[in-house]
Amino acid sequence: MTTQETAGYAPEHEPRLRWAQHAPEVYKAMLRLDTAARQGVDPRLLELVKIRASQLNHCAFCLDMHTKDALAAGESVERIIQLGAWEESAHFYTEKELAALALTEAVTVLTAGFVTDEVYERAAKHFEEAELAQLIAAITVINAWNRFAVTCRMAPGHYEAGQHG
Repeated sequence: MTTQETAGYAPEHEPRLRWAQHAPEVYKAMLRLDTAARQGVDPRLLELVKIRASQLNHCAFCLDMHTKDALAAGESVERIIQLGAWEESAHFYTEKELAALALTEAVTVLTAGFVTDEVYERAAKHFEEAELAQLIAAITVINAWNRFAVTCRMAPGHYEAGQHG
């Protein structure tokens, strides 16, 4: 093998389906839902939540998008990197952010079949009811976006910060 052969990146895959083109009304509805869900949620917190849900869902397309948007919004590289181990890196985040991340994991994974009272009450301590409702909506929406992107194998790397926001 030559250096040139080992140094190159793997070829980019084509999406399985360009779902937004084939279901434009669903795509437009998702955009409206996304806009509505983000109302009243701190933009930097929103990006942390979107990144964490996208990590859990293995959504490379959304990770590309939301890490770029988080950086453009002033989020630090260090905090973005530590999201994958936020429980062990709690000192990088506020108590409110930690509660939001715990809620994000509970809503995204649903391993116990529901969001535990402990996780919900932790979030409720840091968010007013209207803000908590918006946060839950935002977590639900990023999970929906993740599922479209992962299922359709949308390729990361082409998004520019702020392109959709």
